[in-house]
Amino acid sequence: MNNQRWLSLSFLTFFFTWGVFLPYWTGWLTIEKNLSVTYASIIMGAGMVARSFSTLLIFPYLTSRMSLVRVMKWTSFVALILAILYIPSSSSISLFVITLLFSAVYPIILPAVESGASVLMQSERIHYGKSRSFGSIGYTSALLLIGAATAVWSEQAILYFMIAGLAVTTLYFTKSAPGALQVNPVPIDKANKSNTFKALFNTKGFTVVLALAILLQGAHASYYNFGFIFLDDLGVNGFYIGVILNIAVLFEILFFTRADRLFANVKVSTMFLIAGIGSTTRWALIYLFPFTSVFIGTQVLHAVSFGVAHFAFIKYISDKLPKEQIASAQGMYAAFAMSLSTAILTFPGGYLYDLSPRLAFLGMIVCTIPAIFIVLLTRKKYAY
Repeated sequence: MNNQRWLSLSFLTFFFTWGVFLPYWTGWLTIEKNLSVTYASIIMGAGMVARSFSTLLIFPYLTSRMSLVRVMKWTSFVALILAILYIPSSSSISLFVITLLFSAVYPIILPAVESGASVLMQSERIHYGKSRSFGSIGYTSALLLIGAATAVWSEQAILYFMIAGLAVTTLYFTKSAPGALQVNPVPIDKANKSNTFKALFNTKGFTVVLALAILLQGAHASYYNFGFIFLDDLGVNGFYIGVILNIAVLFEILFFTRADRLFANVKVSTMFLIAGIGSTTRWALIYLFPFTSVFIGTQVLHAVSFGVAHFAFIKYISDKLPKEQIASAQGMYAAFAMSLSTAILTFPGGYLYDLSPRLAFLGMIVCTIPAIFIVLLTRKKYAY
């Protein structure tokens, strides 16, 4: 199997399980395990905090001790065991503990695969966008399959789809992988050992790029948390809400299949500027025109607000960072940009939603407008 195909299938298998976990896990805990919505939210919130710390600290530690492929294999295996433990668990305490552990271990697979992609971009010149689009395909496939499965077998199907998906993922990572990802990390002498995070922040432009990623990815907090409710408040049928939300994933897929060609010669700073403008436009339109038709139209901009910002960060670390720093950079991105920023912005987003649903979306420009100005003020100084 060539490296491009291996990476594509890695994204496909992981994001299929991600498409089960992110949208459905809270509902599964409330319906199948009889937890209250409040308690399930507390469990998932605690899990998100655990996820942030594990991707920030545990993931870089693991990659300093073993190859990326071994990290993928063992984390997916442990996640599979923890998912199976959900079957006999029924008490609120046991569900809290399992969810906390599962949320700490399972998401590590994502920065491991993303780090593998960055390494292969450096060593093998693979096309990131082409392979990442398979992740979006896996995600939207899970959304559609779970929707059909729950209609036939009820919400108990959610857990069994997750177990099956993790089993396939584990088996896949036990097969042959690109040689560049099987290399064990080189031990560093204590005398020459430097703080990895300090070295990252000393890299020209890294702090700015990470800050931009945090702002632009965090700005999706209201969309991820209240998009479904917003459409429901507009009177959209539940089935059509799922279709509307999948439009964003469809355009994300289309973007990633063309990203390597479209942005081959585009500066990272320009990509962040495009993402900032697109994101600001997206949330402002929903505020100004709170209609279903406008919301559907703004779904196209997900390829810009999320896709371009994500591709910009991946391109930066692949072009600017040495191989030994990539895992740490991915861990920070996963912890801060993809977890904590969204979690923190959910709280003011909820307050604004109570005042007026469309205010929750407009509030996100408190992140996107500063991002635009940061790019304009720093792009020449840091040449990123």
